[in-house]
Amino acid sequence: MRIALAQIAGARDPAVNLQTAARLCSDAAARGARLIAFPEMFMALPGPGSAPAAVAQPLDGAFVRALEGIARSTGVLIAAGVWERIADDPGVANTLVLIAPDGGLLAHYRKLHLFDALEVRESATMRPGSERPPIVRVDDLRLGFAICYDLRFPELFRELALRGAEAVLVAAAWYAGPLKEDHWLTLLRARAIENTCFVFGVNQCGLRFSGRSAGFDPFGVLQAGAGEDPCLLELNLDRERLLTVRRKLPALDHCRGDLYPLTAPLDAAHPPGSA
Repeated sequence: MRIALAQIAGARDPAVNLQTAARLCSDAAARGARLIAFPEMFMALPGPGSAPAAVAQPLDGAFVRALEGIARSTGVLIAAGVWERIADDPGVANTLVLIAPDGGLLAHYRKLHLFDALEVRESATMRPGSERPPIVRVDDLRLGFAICYDLRFPELFRELALRGAEAVLVAAAWYAGPLKEDHWLTLLRARAIENTCFVFGVNQCGLRFSGRSAGFDPFGVLQAGAGEDPCLLELNLDRERLLTVRRKLPALDHCRGDLYPLTAPLDAAHPPGSA
């Protein structure tokens, strides 16, 4: 399965980001991509005078409907970060949506781990999710999801793998700073190696964010990597590669559930959903 990671320097205006989505989805479709992934906070970057609550919408709002229209016109799956207004809740969720080529909303995931660290306090403007990330079958692979700071919690990725995930998309707005790029790339690679699955991260770039979108195969081999500038990064997810690695290194079969708790059974049924 061919995918494209849209590393962008996002705007605070949702309309500008929709224009970017239309252009890059068209480019990705022309290159044969099945899925294009945009970063966390793709809907609008927060900043002075543009808090998430000021632009947040329900998942059936105008922004997601516009993405659905772009998916229909280009024929690609779209994953993108949005600010979700939740009914009967004054808070805002940091949400990743997956939209089918026919324009249907296949899945959504609300960020579980809010980044209250390094002088950032996401909990001041966001509500954490309360449900495990979904797993959706896309062609011959089962795809799971994570958002940015989730990457620092290996148990989330192990839980996804034990539920059947064979690839995990990490949508991020990973801040720039001392050692931050090293952490980002090291953790992406580690999550791939320890769970013998594809892990690919798409990041915001620009003055505040580190860029360096990248994809790693189930053995931790770098498939493609970006620098700090906007780009459309392409990579292929080959299920035969995943099966080969898991035959060589069946680490998931060797988990000691008798000594430490496993969050999902190793023989968990394949989750519903397809695209």
